[in-house]
Amino acid sequence: MRKMALFLLSFMMILTLSSLSDDLNSIGEGQQPQVSVDNKGTIRVVFGSGEQIFCATSRDHGLHFGQPVLVAKVPEMHLGMSRGPQLASSKNYSVISAIDKSGAIHWFRLNHGTDQWKKMGVINDRSGSAPEGLMSIAADSQDHFYAAWLDIRTGKQNQIYFASLSGKTVNWSKNVMVYHSPDQHVCECCKPSIAVQGPSVAIMFRNWLSGLRDLYVTRSANMGQTFSAAQKMGLDTWKLNGCPMDGGGLRITPANAVQTVWQRKGNIYYATPNKPETYLAKGRTCSISGSRTNPLITYQNSDTLNMIEFPQKTPRMVGTGGYLKAVPVNSAVSLFVWEQNNQIKCRRM
Repeated sequence: MRKMALFLLSFMMILTLSSLSDDLNSIGEGQQPQVSVDNKGTIRVVFGSGEQIFCATSRDHGLHFGQPVLVAKVPEMHLGMSRGPQLASSKNYSVISAIDKSGAIHWFRLNHGTDQWKKMGVINDRSGSAPEGLMSIAADSQDHFYAAWLDIRTGKQNQIYFASLSGKTVNWSKNVMVYHSPDQHVCECCKPSIAVQGPSVAIMFRNWLSGLRDLYVTRSANMGQTFSAAQKMGLDTWKLNGCPMDGGGLRITPANAVQTVWQRKGNIYYATPNKPETYLAKGRTCSISGSRTNPLITYQNSDTLNMIEFPQKTPRMVGTGGYLKAVPVNSAVSLFVWEQNNQIKCRRM
């Protein structure tokens, strides 16, 4: 019976992949894709290949992508395990950040009018302060960009730092520490997440408190000028002698509500502040996106990539590989991007 069940499962996976094959496309050779949509609906996918950063663009809602454009070469660039180029898009500009192994956060800006990428400098105002290579960036619809990352400038231990950038300015704001762990450091190898909705900014990170590695969220209501005390997500906890290297994801809804998704003990949970977590599935490397109240959640279980349209909990298979990301194309369709055998794949569903 066990052999028959395994055979049927394998057969169903083959049928699922076969039914999806018609809309599966390859964007280019590389790793760690990130995807964004600007105000006009233009979709961009950035990814790394060795020390190079590439960006591919679609102007027809993800149906077709142009040839990837070489944005820059960053010697000794971090790439792999949630490290790699980050991307955010807004009204007139798109921004890419990338960290090298010395801890410098390089950034590049695309002017949507000229369609030209330009090297701009570095985000961190303390040399070599981000050697772990883990950060996220986000943007609102009016060319305000925000960044959060792991930074060791305070006591040579990783804390959560933040900076912002507005409009045509060429320098990021003074870097500020938005969370300092009372137990010396936050989780050392989990990528922080950042989300924006109007003046509201939220940052999520995995903490380290007496060996407990739970997810916390800190919020700003004034575009990052001040942040609230960090709040733990979920009711249960995870004591772990090691780092899960899995930071989860968050978003802010149009109604200004924070929604988070993250992994604990190999299980994926959905949670909002002050409420119990909701179990979704077995898996890891989850993310969350969406343009309405109900979020779209992606995750992987082994090398199977799935999506859940919450509050439904039945997963749909997207493909195979790793590091699945998604953006909404319209109210009914989303674009998914991921890496598979050193290729960047995409699919509309």
